[in-house]
Amino acid sequence: MEWVLAEALLSQSRDPRVLLGALCRGEASAERVETLCFLLQRLEDEEARGGGGRGAGALPEAAREVAAGYLVPLLRGLRGRPAGGSDPGPPARHRRRVLRAAGAALRSCARLAGGSQLAAALAEEALRDLLAGGPAPGAEAAVEVLAAVGPCLRPREDGPLLERVAQAALALALAADGDGGEAGPAEDAAALAAGRLLPALGQCGGAALRAVWDGLGAAGAPPGPGRVGPRLLVLSALAERLLPEPGADRDPRTREEGPDARRCWRFWRTVQAGLAQAQDALTRKRARYLLQRAVEVSAELGARCACGPQEGNGPSLFWWSEKKKDELLKFWENYILIMETLEGNQIHVIKPVLPKLNSLFEYAVSKENGNWLFHPSWHMCIYKRMFESENKILTKEGVLHFLELYETKVLPFSPEFSEFIIGPLMDALSESSLYSRSPGQLIGSGSPLGLKLQKFLVTYISLLPEEIKSSFLLKCIQKMSSRHWCAIPILFLSKALANVPRCKALGIEALLALRDVLQCTMITHQILLRGAAQCYLLQTAMNLVDVEKVSLSDISTFLMCLRQEESLGRGTSLWTELCDWLRVNENCFRRASDCSCVGLPETSSLNAYVKNLVQEYVKSPALETGENCFMPDWFEAKLVAMMVLLAVDVEGMKSQYSEKRRTQNVLRIFLDPLLESLMKLGTNAYMPLLKTDRCLQLLVKLLHTCMLKGSSTQDDEVFTLLQNFVMSTAESISEFILRRLTMNELSSVSDLERCHLYLTVLTELINLHSKVGWKRGNPIWRVISPLKNASIRHLQEMDHGQEPTLGTQVQRVISMAALATVCEATDRTPEVQLGSLEAGPTERFLSALPLNHTLQKPHAEEESSLCEESSSSQGWGKIVAQYIHDQWVCLSFLLKKYHTLIPTSEGEVLEPILPAVQMPVRTLQAALEALTVLPSDQVLPVFHCMKILVPKLLTSSESLCVESFDMAWKIISALSNTQLIFWSNLKAFVQFVFDTKVLTTAAKIKGQAYFKIKEIMYKIIEMSAIKTGVFNTLISYCCKSWIVSASNVSQVSLSTAKNYSELVLEACIFGTVFRRDQRLIQDVQTYIENLGHDCAANTVIENTKREDHYVRICAVKFLCLLDGSNMSHKLFVEDLAIKLLDKDELVSKSRTRYYVNSQQHRVKNRIWQALLVIFPRFDQGEENLKTSICTFLSVLSHLDIITQNVPEKKPILKQAFIIVLQWCFSHNFSIRLYALVALKKIWSMCKTWHVEEFDALTSVIESSLSQVENMPGAGNAKKNWQRIQEHFFFETFHPLKDYCLETIFYILPRLSGLVEDEWIAIGKFTRFTDIPLDSGFQWYLSPTQLCERKPGDWAQQDIGSNSGEADDQSEWTDVQKKIIPWKNNVPDLDLELVFQDRVAKLGKSISRLIVVASLIDKPTNLGGLCRTCEVFGASALTVGSLQCTRDKQFQCLSVSAEQWLPLVEVRPPQLIDFLQQKKAEGYTVIGVEQTARSVDLTQYSFPERSLLLLGNEREGIPANLIQQLDVCVEIPQQGIIRSLNVHVSGALLIWEYTRQQLLKHGDTES
Repeated sequence: MEWVLAEALLSQSRDPRVLLGALCRGEASAERVETLCFLLQRLEDEEARGGGGRGAGALPEAAREVAAGYLVPLLRGLRGRPAGGSDPGPPARHRRRVLRAAGAALRSCARLAGGSQLAAALAEEALRDLLAGGPAPGAEAAVEVLAAVGPCLRPREDGPLLERVAQAALALALAADGDGGEAGPAEDAAALAAGRLLPALGQCGGAALRAVWDGLGAAGAPPGPGRVGPRLLVLSALAERLLPEPGADRDPRTREEGPDARRCWRFWRTVQAGLAQAQDALTRKRARYLLQRAVEVSAELGARCACGPQEGNGPSLFWWSEKKKDELLKFWENYILIMETLEGNQIHVIKPVLPKLNSLFEYAVSKENGNWLFHPSWHMCIYKRMFESENKILTKEGVLHFLELYETKVLPFSPEFSEFIIGPLMDALSESSLYSRSPGQLIGSGSPLGLKLQKFLVTYISLLPEEIKSSFLLKCIQKMSSRHWCAIPILFLSKALANVPRCKALGIEALLALRDVLQCTMITHQILLRGAAQCYLLQTAMNLVDVEKVSLSDISTFLMCLRQEESLGRGTSLWTELCDWLRVNENCFRRASDCSCVGLPETSSLNAYVKNLVQEYVKSPALETGENCFMPDWFEAKLVAMMVLLAVDVEGMKSQYSEKRRTQNVLRIFLDPLLESLMKLGTNAYMPLLKTDRCLQLLVKLLHTCMLKGSSTQDDEVFTLLQNFVMSTAESISEFILRRLTMNELSSVSDLERCHLYLTVLTELINLHSKVGWKRGNPIWRVISPLKNASIRHLQEMDHGQEPTLGTQVQRVISMAALATVCEATDRTPEVQLGSLEAGPTERFLSALPLNHTLQKPHAEEESSLCEESSSSQGWGKIVAQYIHDQWVCLSFLLKKYHTLIPTSEGEVLEPILPAVQMPVRTLQAALEALTVLPSDQVLPVFHCMKILVPKLLTSSESLCVESFDMAWKIISALSNTQLIFWSNLKAFVQFVFDTKVLTTAAKIKGQAYFKIKEIMYKIIEMSAIKTGVFNTLISYCCKSWIVSASNVSQVSLSTAKNYSELVLEACIFGTVFRRDQRLIQDVQTYIENLGHDCAANTVIENTKREDHYVRICAVKFLCLLDGSNMSHKLFVEDLAIKLLDKDELVSKSRTRYYVNSQQHRVKNRIWQALLVIFPRFDQGEENLKTSICTFLSVLSHLDIITQNVPEKKPILKQAFIIVLQWCFSHNFSIRLYALVALKKIWSMCKTWHVEEFDALTSVIESSLSQVENMPGAGNAKKNWQRIQEHFFFETFHPLKDYCLETIFYILPRLSGLVEDEWIAIGKFTRFTDIPLDSGFQWYLSPTQLCERKPGDWAQQDIGSNSGEADDQSEWTDVQKKIIPWKNNVPDLDLELVFQDRVAKLGKSISRLIVVASLIDKPTNLGGLCRTCEVFGASALTVGSLQCTRDKQFQCLSVSAEQWLPLVEVRPPQLIDFLQQKKAEGYTVIGVEQTARSVDLTQYSFPERSLLLLGNEREGIPANLIQQLDVCVEIPQQGIIRSLNVHVSGALLIWEYTRQQLLKHGDTES
């Protein structure tokens, strides 16, 4: 059209200058400039053909006039205008249109003007504008000018100009590298320079091309992820110039002129960066294009080519040899296919291609010498692309594939391989979700990825050269410490390192890195996972540390990073392993030239080291800061205590348990300095304060560390010896503590920490004397009474109203703390009773204390000393809170001791002797006030007091008790379950709110308290959904309180429990559906627990049984203890059964249909499990339960067991026989199947019991059963008959023998296909000892073979033999972008007859195109396809289910086409056999998909008998169906988006088939 317009204009005037002048006048609209451009191009074309008759001589001058007088001013004007920003509105589009047309017109002017002077002048001016760095519109206009006139410049004469233009264009194109901000005019100019200007300059060759290539090469290292895009844009734009042209090798001179990018390592590194690191698909596509183009050029040239890495020696980044052409082409074809397939970003896409990745490794390693033929960085690009995928399933598949590399092949060592492991692999391994279980894998069986990681690391490190191994392990550990890891990845990485074979690979630097990793593990709240990781990290150190490079002080400092209460507990297998390691290596450790952490010279012997350690620790400090010095840190005390006990246990290993005296001597030698100092505490008043603190700290840590974990301390020789040593110093220590606490020696805030230390030591001494037997005259006894009296005296003296000072207030806090410690010790140790039950002065004083009395701050002049204390000193608010806490500890002791004196109302005692005890209302009000004052970590004694007070006051002061419930619940609900105080507070809360007396009284009066308790009960259940273990605390306490012990269960009344049976109901059906991360943590914790004593964390950390399963276990064991002969038990069970049935009905009504393992399905399963447990405990009268006929017939198949205790069986047999016979004639196949199974069983019973009434039917029934058993063929009917008889319910299950907890809670859920979360192993019932069953309880295990059966329901197994075909293939012959495995089965229908019958009814002719849409899900797509097929006369459309035609969306799109088109139902599992059947009938099976071998639609000729298979909307055609295709046809695409809607794709192919057939028929007719 443009040429027609130009010709029309020229025909109106013989002088083109007139036309050009006319067009150059007026407003510069886009249409005017474009018309000018068309006219100039027409004139240029005439000039080129030699037809310049129309003013040919004047054309050059006219062209110069147009350029100088119109186009250049126009472009200058456009440079100054704003571009409209990044908004592509009409002004911006119009401006770009004018720019493009003006640039093209300038090119024509330059050519018409003759010579290059005009082009050079225009280029110089545009270059100046570009280099001036003006606004973005100016740069864009300058680029347009340069792109237009650049090809008109002469390569030789204008070489310098071209070089400068090329350099400026490259700088502009790469300018988008830097900031990565939002796209705007500057980015548009950069893209224009790369996309238009540089390719135009590339045509000039020579200086311009060299300038661009040199500029790209001068950039140094390969660009990062955010900077690779513009570089690849430039390279792809110049690809034809930077890669040699085929045939150029014939002329060496031509080849030397241009660069060869294939020989430059920077080029290949940039391509690899684009493949692996680019964030956008377009950049990755450019990288693949460059790679593919380089391979094509190499194949066409055939000449040898090689490009080594930057590092020098090593495998080539790229090479070519004509001898290896086929192998090279195969390698790069597979490589590019894999990279393209990864763009699908779906596991269904990549999984079938992974075998080709294996073949890449086979091609890449030389079979002759085992060296790399291709640089391994190419393989790493694939893995890095998978690791960084947004689809975590694809990431997991990539990581698993990488970890499996060394299972089947041995790859040569490569530094880049190691760097990849340390970098991208470990980055990918930090994602917790990768460690989830595989489908079908049992809970607690371990993460597949974690186990493969362990195997991979062990294999890889074993194959590393010795000189490389140390640095690799060090980098690996440093990588672990360089980021905050979640608990699960750090656990499995630590476990993998712990299993690396022993070698001397790590030194002090690695030990420090391991210590950093240990600190990283502390951030997780999952205590068991944290402890297990610590165990494995210690094992890693023992396996890999070179002891000659580290000292004992290094080791001891490292061990201090382990928490003894979580991992390194004495008596664990880990402790024993550590002792053995120290024993073997004790004389091999490095002797340090400097001093150790505690200032002593290093020695090589463990015993000498420990002896010096203790001596230096106990030695008097060099600097003493007076009586107000702060307490020393506990770190050194922990270190010394641990090393002493380790050395003693090592010595015990040496003596082989035959020289106990030696162990005693060694311990005595170690502790002599400590014991000597402790013996002087009571008599030496001038011993330095820091020394006394350090000695007492060490004493406490020795006692705590020495306690054996997981076994009794009675048989522990070391603990007995330590106990005797400490007891010998008890008198001196107790006298020292008494003096310090009572003689006003503690007067500063820092002394409060010292007070805590003294009271801790006193408590430990009381506990030691309790173990060996309490004697009234022992030293501790002599201390308790004076301490108590002195504390009371101090508190009384300070109540006289004088102005408080810091010293007096501190002494007051210390005295109250001492009283609280005495009360707690008395409560725990009955032997330390303060006197008779009569109230003495002490009790009266404590009872009269003003509750919640706060301490005033000291005088203003003393506040400065308070503020000058170190940061370790407590704030005054915490001091006051501790004081009030201690008050309530004392009051709790009083209330327990005198609980019988507490009146039920306030007015019963006129003159109370013990006010706090005998005035309970006032005390409870004070408790509520204390809850508002105290922090949550100090409220425990207040809860203990409430537990005693509330049952007494619930009747008389119900509203006050309800207020206490509310206040306490607010505190509990505000806490996080990761806080250490949460569980103790929750336990105390449950004990006082759900106390048996409280529950009984509340249920009796049915007032506010009753409903408040139920409200709190449901809130606790609701809280347990987000705080695992909360419900466990409640149900366990209530069940234990309702049934005191198993021995007298039958005597316990459950009348109270009946009022709260909802609690047991909720427990029976409880089972939270976890979030995915919670489920993963539970799985890994179960895995660690299953390791048992092999993981020391299981021994050290108490199993709190907070899993959700234990809620149901507790409820079930409670129900198992009930006695059906006890009336209260029976009433409780009946009430619970009614509530369970009501709940079942409610769940059924909540949703009309629910799927397997849905929440409704799980709850119903739990309900019936609970009903099965309580079934024997109530009268079994007739119950009309609604059920399906199949369920009823299944039960009838066990009629022989049901009637085994019935004396008259014949009437029941007759009735059952008649019912079963009726259902044998049902139209429903499933019902007939179940009825035949029941008939077979009942008929055998009839023959056994000789029921004469049915003799006449013998031949008919037996022949029918025989026909069923021996039916011919291999159809579905015979398979289903065989499978239903092999089902566990009919073949193995015995309703009476299998009636046990294991069957109900583990075997049946497992065999019935319930998700593993619903399986409760019988071991959990036995481990849950909170509610013990009688030793004679035999209702645990199933005695039959049912537990050995494998899961599988016959109806779900009704699939073809090809279901596993996809997984069995080692490598597909053809692969696709979107794949999912499907299962197959043989359709029962003769589809050809169905076609003909339906078509005959419709009165239409039969065509030869079958469209298969069975894989399509969406009704809209199916409706549109139905309409398209009917319009173009397809012979049939197959769908997955004919039910889709009832869908309104289908009907809206099909507009009744389904009434005129043959529709056939072929379910997805039947497709393979359907396709094979069609092939046998002569059909060609055509798939619509992009594949490695697909044929372009425009090139394909459809056979007349064509079957068109369409894929699923998301996954496309499944892998197992791809192999059934005769051909794959793909629709050619020009855009970026990779796929069309399935209906659109189908419509295009249906039309193309129809078009071709119409053409064939037309040719035939003509």
